[in-house]
Amino acid sequence: MRKLPEGKKPRDIEAWQEEISNVRRLKQPEEKPAAPLVLDEIKPSVQMKGVYDANSFVPLILGNTDCLDRITAEKFRNGRFKIEARLDLHGRTEKEAFAAVVDFVHHCFSMKRRCVLIITGKGIKKEDDTWYEPKGIIREALPGWLNHPDIRPFVLSVVQALPVDGGNGAFYVLLKRQRL
Repeated sequence: MRKLPEGKKPRDIEAWQEEISNVRRLKQPEEKPAAPLVLDEIKPSVQMKGVYDANSFVPLILGNTDCLDRITAEKFRNGRFKIEARLDLHGRTEKEAFAAVVDFVHHCFSMKRRCVLIITGKGIKKEDDTWYEPKGIIREALPGWLNHPDIRPFVLSVVQALPVDGGNGAFYVLLKRQRL
């Protein structure tokens, strides 16, 4: 135990209460809240029609990360972004899958998620046909869907997923950040 210098005594609770017994709270002037600002009409400062025009965006190309800086692009291509949401399109028709992708991208963007995984599947292959190439209709359509005017304003880049996340039957999609 540490020794106190001579002449110093440890303070206890009673001594402390005695010390602060004469302390009084200062009165603060009360400020009345200002009346709320009421606007008769709110005028938009940005015309959203021109901002989200499908022609104003460069089309997304699978694997193209030119819109990202080098470190972010490398991290994205190598699957080192945390996957914040997943959408599995197995067993859906093309129409159902497209609607699900639109809803999924809008929801993830509104929830401020950045990197999402969309699992399309690799397609089917008939066992009795040796010439039949596996063809995934949804897998081939997804890059085009991400260029749709309802989705493109929210997407920065899309790349093929790593084998651990689904390989050529899944895609990493990097969504834009919401700037305030």
